[in-house]
Amino acid sequence: MTTSRALEQFLVGIEKRAFKIAQLGLRNDDDALDAVQDAMMKLVQSYASRPADEWAPLFHRILANRIRDMQRRRTVRGRIMAWLPLRDSEDDEDYDPIAAAPSPEAGPARRLELDEAIGVLETAVADLPPRQQQAFLLRNLEGLDVSETARAMGCSEGSVKTHYFRALESAESAARRSVLKAIYE
Repeated sequence: MTTSRALEQFLVGIEKRAFKIAQLGLRNDDDALDAVQDAMMKLVQSYASRPADEWAPLFHRILANRIRDMQRRRTVRGRIMAWLPLRDSEDDEDYDPIAAAPSPEAGPARRLELDEAIGVLETAVADLPPRQQQAFLLRNLEGLDVSETARAMGCSEGSVKTHYFRALESAESAARRSVLKAIYE
């Protein structure tokens, strides 16, 4: 009983961050929701009996594998669909007024500044190679240390440090380019 409650609390605590990771990797909200749900189901079905301190690395490994599988499937589907005739496509994204509403704590100027900074960061992270993106998100968004990140990624701690360092360099470079572009436009 206590294990199922602890597992439920773990999943509730990780779901929003996991969605953000999947969303950055897949660039589609529906696919991201599917990936997170599949990862949660797999964790519960296969690894619920494991100790609680192993859940985070296991979950992130499962999620990363699911994201990679969906990206591969999308690539194959794209190759097949390229041979079919074009159809008119409609914008599937619905406007969400709650998500677009400004924060009551920040004024419009501060909110705009934060939104632009977050946009630059999201773009920079989305443009990273998958392993660098994974290391960056696990270290910063999830707060995992180097050894936990290495277990979640299935690589050595040295590789995690290398991927993370390169991700930071790329993100910093992208931020500088964005600032310069804004200045000279």
